[in-house]
Amino acid sequence: MLNVKISELELKTPIILASGILGVSQYTLRNVIEAGAGAVTTKSIGPRPRKGYKNPSIFELLPETFINSVGLANPGIDEFVNIISNLKQYKFPLIVSIFGDTEQSYIEVGKKAEQAGCDAIELNISCPHAEVSSIGISPSLTKSLVEKVCKEISIPILIKLNPNVTDITKIALAAEKGGADAVVAINTMAAMAIDINVRRPILSHGSGGLSGRSIHPIAVKKVYDLYKELSIPIIGCGGVFNFEDVVEFFLAGASAVQIGTALYKGVDVIAQINKDLKNYLEKNDYNNISDLTGLAHQYKTQEVSDY
Repeated sequence: MLNVKISELELKTPIILASGILGVSQYTLRNVIEAGAGAVTTKSIGPRPRKGYKNPSIFELLPETFINSVGLANPGIDEFVNIISNLKQYKFPLIVSIFGDTEQSYIEVGKKAEQAGCDAIELNISCPHAEVSSIGISPSLTKSLVEKVCKEISIPILIKLNPNVTDITKIALAAEKGGADAVVAINTMAAMAIDINVRRPILSHGSGGLSGRSIHPIAVKKVYDLYKELSIPIIGCGGVFNFEDVVEFFLAGASAVQIGTALYKGVDVIAQINKDLKNYLEKNDYNNISDLTGLAHQYKTQEVSDY
């Protein structure tokens, strides 16, 4: 009833751990799966260790809405391959998020992750407080990177899309033409918060990315727009806290969803969402959650008429 398929990835539930702060510990990732996630995405891993930005790097700006600027802190792929290998014993779909400073470095990191045993690669081309965002705002750079990565890597390639662009569909279509197997929409929104008493930005880096409840309607709109243009699956991401948020993403056109910010309350939220999703599907006589994908597009929006 909750099982979905994204390219070659077979998930028992449509809930995927989003790339972020929970994605570097093998024990944490295992706990997320045990709580009911269908797959997990690691924190973005680069070609070498990176400390990231100093604290404060994350701040709850509004209820269930955070602003963060971690700065892609990670142990580097050469260290992380051991974690990937260890995670394979648990036999769940493992997506490794990667980034690089050149196209070749993306390829090298991706190949090492693939060789270590991961099931898919998510290309981070959209982090709003790091250099990789420059790729995700350009259709030509996106297509070029995806093409080159797809030639060297045989497992599914997912693209994390940048919402801080004029037209996200152009970037997504470029990724699709380059050979991407799916897109993830969306990454965090570029944002800033300033402390009026000390008269400086709250985050040490200054600007950061907004995540959580406040960006959910934006993410739904992006997924809705993408569904009209793409033929590859869309994974909705942004402000998933309950089953209603998941259903909304599916109706807009998603084939799965990622969850991140809500996990600050604990991983039990995943089990509750899955339980409520089953109840919703049974109550509305749907056999599988995939039956909901894109149904909102059957509704015709009202046109402006002349008097």
